[in-house]
Amino acid sequence: MDAFTAGLLQRIRATESDLSRARDEGDEFLVDVEQGELDDLHRLAAEHGVQVGATSV
Repeated sequence: MDAFTAGLLQRIRATESDLSRARDEGDEFLVDVEQGELDDLHRLAAEHGVQVGATSV
């Protein structure tokens, strides 16, 4: 796994965790921010052929 792929997957996992925390805390604004970030990361992964898996929130 190259550094780009590893870094991207790490960012996706961190963003999924942040999104889950925002949902648990009921912070709707932060949920929207984190969901937008996660969507962007998934788009970037797809554009570069990075398999993300079925762990996303």
